[in-house]
Parts: sequence; structure tokens; C-alpha cells
Amino acid sequence: MMNTAMQNFKPHLAKKSQGFSLMEIIIVVTIIGLLVAFAANKLFGKQEQVQARLAKTSMIGMSGPLDLYKLDTGRYPNTQEGLRALVTNPGNVSNWNGPYVKNADELKDPWRIDFIYKSPGDAGRAYEITSLGADSKEGGDGANRDINSWE
Repeated sequence: MMNTAMQNFKPHLAKKSQGFSLMEIIIVVTIIGLLVAFAANKLFGKQEQVQARLAKTSMIGMSGPLDLYKLDTGRYPNTQEGLRALVTNPGNVSNWNGPYVKNADELKDPWRIDFIYKSPGDAGRAYEITSLGADSKEGGDGANRDINSWE
């Protein structure tokens, strides 16, 4: 009797497990694609903000080594010497007691481009540090926005 019940059950199972229709698969793939696109958009939007904050934090972090350089030499590096003066003695600087930063990579923005350094700076500032953003061009919006040490 049990055998007969199993025989009646098996054909019923075979009809139920024929698989998904093409339309069902397309709908599921579309939904997954939309979810991934939405998540990626949110993630990349945050990535831009994180990189801009990291650039600003790096600029602020350079103020210490620049101040130490000034304490040792009596002045900040000039524009021609640039931030590289924190890593190697430009050659004509007496009392240079560096390196003031451990690694030259610290002189790069999050997009791996050298920060732009100017000394003396504008508006009476002793120096200015700038990152041109993701596009490495002046101006721009979003990830391409310039980031300045004085803002």
C-alpha cells in the first residue's frame, strides 16, 4: 500500500520540479542587477567623500612636519623646494634635521598624485597645500573638486 502511494506521489513531484521559466529568470536577474547598481551607487558616493576627507586629513597632518622643518631651519620650504624638502635636504638648507616624514608617499593625495605646495601662500598664509581631486585638473565638482589646506 505504501508502494502505491509513493507511485502516485512521484508523478506529482515531477510536474512541480520542471524548473524556472525564462521570464522568471529574467525577472530575478533584473532585480539582482538593480540591487547591485543601487548598492554600488551608494558605495561609490561614499568613496568620493572618504577620499576627500583623507586628502584634507593628510594636509592637516603635514602641518606638524612643516612646523618642525621651520623650527630647525628658520623657514618653511619654498615653492621650488616643495614638500620633497620634508624627505630629503634640498642641498642649500642649513640645520636640516630630517627626514620629517617617513615616506615620500605621504606627500601624495588619495589619488596617488603629489600635493601642490606653495610658500609663501596667498592672503598672508605661510604655505598652501592643494589636491586637484580625482581628475588632477583645477576646478571641478564632486570627486573632481579641488581640496585646499586653508578651507
